[in-house]
This record gives sequence, C-alpha cells and structure tokens, in this order.
Amino acid sequence: MALLCAPSPLLAQIQLTAVVTGLSNPLFVGHAGDGSQRLFIVEQDGIIRVLHAGHSTPTIFLDVRPKIATDGEQGLLGLAFHPQYATNGRFFVYYTRAGDGTIVIAEYRVSDDPDVADTMEQVLLTIPHPTNSNHNGGMLAFGFDGYLYAGIGDGGGGNDEPNNAQNIDLLLGKILRIDVNRPGAGTLYSSPPDNPFVNAPGRDEIFAFGFRNPWRFSFDRTTGELWIGDVGQGEREEIDRAIVKGGNYGWRIYEGLLCTNLGPSLCNPSDFIDPLFDYSHTRGRCSVTGGYVYRGSRGALPAGAYVYGDFCSGEIFVTNGNMQNVLALTAMNISSFGEDEQGELYVVDRSGTVSRIERMRASCTDDFAHARAKMRDCVSGQ
Repeated sequence: MALLCAPSPLLAQIQLTAVVTGLSNPLFVGHAGDGSQRLFIVEQDGIIRVLHAGHSTPTIFLDVRPKIATDGEQGLLGLAFHPQYATNGRFFVYYTRAGDGTIVIAEYRVSDDPDVADTMEQVLLTIPHPTNSNHNGGMLAFGFDGYLYAGIGDGGGGNDEPNNAQNIDLLLGKILRIDVNRPGAGTLYSSPPDNPFVNAPGRDEIFAFGFRNPWRFSFDRTTGELWIGDVGQGEREEIDRAIVKGGNYGWRIYEGLLCTNLGPSLCNPSDFIDPLFDYSHTRGRCSVTGGYVYRGSRGALPAGAYVYGDFCSGEIFVTNGNMQNVLALTAMNISSFGEDEQGELYVVDRSGTVSRIERMRASCTDDFAHARAKMRDCVSGQ
C-alpha cells in the first residue's frame, strides 16, 4: 500500500511545543523508565543530556566524544535503558567508533549521582563496517521479552553491492536480538535460544534480515508489536510492522514494494515479507524516520495511532495501519521521535530542538491555508 497523501482531520488539532532548544545535532530522545520523568537526549557528537520535567536546560549525563566517529551518518546513534534500570542502573549505547567506523554496542551504568553516568564502558558487540560512512542503523530498544533489539544498516554505499542484507552470516542489514542478562561463551551477552539461526546456519544474533537502514524502530507499549521505518534508496521508503522472527524483508531485491532488479534473487513476492506500506520520493520526501504508536493519556492523538515522519520534507505522518495522512507540516529535519514515561510523543529536529506533540489549545490560532493548499497538491496513491 502506498502513502495516501490527504488532509488529516488532526492537522489543525495538534501543536508542537518545544521543550528544549539549542542542542547540537540531536538524534534521539527517550526515558529511563525509573519514575523520574526525565528525558534523555542523544547528540550525534557523543553526548547524552538529561532534562528534568519542568526544566528547559539539560545537563550532561554522559560524554563519550573521544570514542565517536561523526562523519556523515556516523556518531552516537542510539540509547536504551535496561527494563530494571531503576534498580540496576544499566543502560546501553550504539555508536560508530573513531578511527575505523566500526559499529559498537556498549554498556554503561549510572554513577552515585542519578544525573551523571559512570564513564566505565563494557563493549558487548562490535560490527565491522565498510569504508562507507552511511547506513549504520543506530536504534536500540528492549522488547516485551526483555531482550535488547538493535537495527543495523547494510554497510552503506549504493545498491548494497556486497549483498550484506541478504547474507545471514553477517550482521549488517539486520535486526538483532540479544540477551544482556546472560553472558555467553567469551561474550557479555547471549543469543536467545529461539532466535531463528541458533543451532542453524547463520549468525545467532539475527532476529530478522533484508533491511537497508532500519534507522528508527519502536515497540507498541500496549501490544508489544514492533514497528520499523526502513530508509529506502532512490525510490521508496517503507514501514514494517509485526516483524516475523527469521523474516526476510527484501532489500536489496526489493526497495519497499518495488522490484529493484539488482538480484541475485528474483523478485518473487512469496520469498519476502512486504512492508505494511511504502511511499515514493515526491514532494521533497527522501528518508523515513520511524516513530511510535501513541499511548499517552493527554489525548494528543487517538490511542493506537502510529506517528512517523520524513527527514527531508519535514512532514509528520499518522496512520491507523490502513490509511496514512499528513499530521503536520514542519521545517524540521526529523531525526527521531521519542516517548516519555506517560507515553506522550516527542519530535527531534536535528537542527537542535526537541518538541512535544500536544493537542492544540483552544486559545491558539494558526493559519492552515498553506498546509491545506499543499495537501491539495499531493497525489493519492503515489
């Protein structure tokens, strides 16, 4: 199913309220799940900042800038707090390593000061990355099963020439799933025994494969369902939902629903899992930013609505799984979305701002004529 570009009845009902400005290339916002109501903001150069509720100036939680390669799409890219962070203080980061661009997933712990992390690092996993600086992936999140999931890009360049995403002996172009509570033989993690390639050909850590650059994904906090925004190449952007263990999501054979003719496999739809929907590079769109299912209590959006965006066009989209609509038109470079502990949603603008999605106050006024005109220009079913 392609994106249906139509005016959303919610377009005039939401507003974006900035909660922090003046950041340096922010790429993610999230929470620790510890009841503190704090937000944690990841900056590309290697800083994690912490923002207390009601405050507008964050402080430094962790600074790992000397470890980080930051060329192009490289950087400190992901952050996930252990489900028992309130008692064990464990959290995990995803970055590209200075010197060689290797992808690193590492563990840190909070110090005696709850607003400052201990700087001691334990590296869990490293993934060699080719000379290209793009397609690093970068998302970390814990699922309902207590395992840590990671989204790994295909290694960069064009067309995935080495066919990394289809190679189950490599970790590039995959969604990984690891157990950080049970060390393995010579590792600080193990692979869950029901991962699809345990005791079979292929890497034990792989959960699903055939992704180009699964930059941002999330778990529905009510159902546990996994939603992924997989960044396309020159034609299509895709959203995948309810990821099948061991599933092959098509890249580089398919880009979204489009057959690439890149091979080596034929475009046989029965061999791959289609995205929930895709959309084309019209109206300035170029790179999907996966988001979250809204489960907040403030009623900013209908419960169960999935919110996502496009980095280049600045559009924020909303879907109920069938019809897709434009929720807001912004001038942002949307690098990520995020949730707070109450399930309210945030938008990260790489230019330096984190904003909360809110229901528009009755006292607010705005001119939606330009937005409506742009909606009329959109072509249904592109």
